[in-house]
Amino acid sequence: MTATSPDPTGLPYHRMARYSPHHRWWRPLLGTVVLVVGSLLAAGILYALTDGIGWAAGYPELPDGGADFGPIANTGLDLAFIALDLPLVLLVVLWLGRRPAGTVASVTGRPRWRWLGWCVLAAVPPMVLLPVVAGFLPGDEGDGGGSDVWVGWQTFLVSLAMLVVLVPLQSAAEEYVFRGWLLQAAGAYLRSPWLAVLPQAVLFAAAHGWGTPWGFADLLVFGVVAGLLTIRTGGLEASIALHALNNLLAFGLSAAYVDGLASDETAADASWQLALVDMVSVLLFAAIVLRLARRRRPQHLSAPPPEPMYAPPQGAYWPYGQVPGAYGSYPQQAPAGYGPYPQQPGAPWPYPQQPGAHGAYAPPPGAPWPYAPPQGNPGPYPPPPPNATVPGPAAAPGAAPSGPGGPRPAGPDAVPSGADGPGSAAPGAESGSAASGSAAPGPAVPRPAVPRPAVPGDAHSPDGRSSAATSDALSPEGTSTAASAPDDGVQES
Repeated sequence: MTATSPDPTGLPYHRMARYSPHHRWWRPLLGTVVLVVGSLLAAGILYALTDGIGWAAGYPELPDGGADFGPIANTGLDLAFIALDLPLVLLVVLWLGRRPAGTVASVTGRPRWRWLGWCVLAAVPPMVLLPVVAGFLPGDEGDGGGSDVWVGWQTFLVSLAMLVVLVPLQSAAEEYVFRGWLLQAAGAYLRSPWLAVLPQAVLFAAAHGWGTPWGFADLLVFGVVAGLLTIRTGGLEASIALHALNNLLAFGLSAAYVDGLASDETAADASWQLALVDMVSVLLFAAIVLRLARRRRPQHLSAPPPEPMYAPPQGAYWPYGQVPGAYGSYPQQAPAGYGPYPQQPGAPWPYPQQPGAHGAYAPPPGAPWPYAPPQGNPGPYPPPPPNATVPGPAAAPGAAPSGPGGPRPAGPDAVPSGADGPGSAAPGAESGSAASGSAAPGPAVPRPAVPRPAVPGDAHSPDGRSSAATSDALSPEGTSTAASAPDDGVQES
């Protein structure tokens, strides 16, 4: 309902016809013609239909040729036919104006019900003051042209119920036509609010008939004040509240007397006294609403109008026009393509695959793993090349590593060959024996001294150590030579 800081780039109410990005200069004119012609056609068709039903049912005929359903029903039909202009205005705004239908209600794009309630409360004091002052006017009957006979509570309550339902709709329809569409149509060409309110005010006064000059002036003042309040508050709520309460008061007073609703008099036929009092009440309502608007701050400017949308060039890519048969938002070239991109025939995964492909891959023939393995290849690894050296079985646990002259015998009985001790090689034997332990003649290969563990029969020194040599040495001729133990006087057994 309120807006603390309306966007200064927005539009005032009378310029809302330009809120649409599709606005053209001819749209307000065409919409006005369609609205007037459509309203006359709809009313004529409905009146002819109801008159035909009334004549078929045997109702009497009115002086103007229509069927007479009684004062209450006739008044209800008149109000209902005027109320049908409300949806007609919304359709014209939506179809011909090419903008949201709610923009004719207010600058917010919707009716502001809370602000409407405040405006209804603001209209109560002037509408109470009007009949009180009019009752003291000389020469004014105050009954709308009817008699002074009370109609009775039953008839009055039925009439009042009908008025409470239809008068607000009829008043809102007139406001949507005059202070809504016509005001915005004039504002499409006129920036000044003072100039934009004049055409609709004149048409509003003329639509009520040509009565007295004072009555016409009263309606003209009403149209100007209601239009300015609409622009100032940014919506039709104030004018609808004033119009609805004013009509309820006028029709309610007429319904209290016999034949009061059957009178043809309108506000255009008011005397100068009544017209003057009505002008004062309208100005009083305007003062109350303006003071209330300074406190409540209703939004009087719209949001920034949407930018116009341009048509993309022919054949443009997303987000413009797409090629027929496009996948999603991307154009495609080849039909039956995989995903949003064009593909080449026979392309590998994730594109279409050749027949007989392995899994999700399409490898060339004979390709190694992870594609299809060659025929007869176990496991995922490629086979070894032909004529390659195959490594032999691993050495037995505990075997000694081979030295420069070849592998040495393994096991606890295999000891290095020396001069003394069991298992020593014969002089002149080759130190690099085969794995089986047999010695083969050949040139002797020098080797470093290797410690030998003590065996039974070795002489011991006084400190408990074996007197055997700690290492065997090879002579320059290639024979093994055992180092002699220290001479402690003990013969080796």
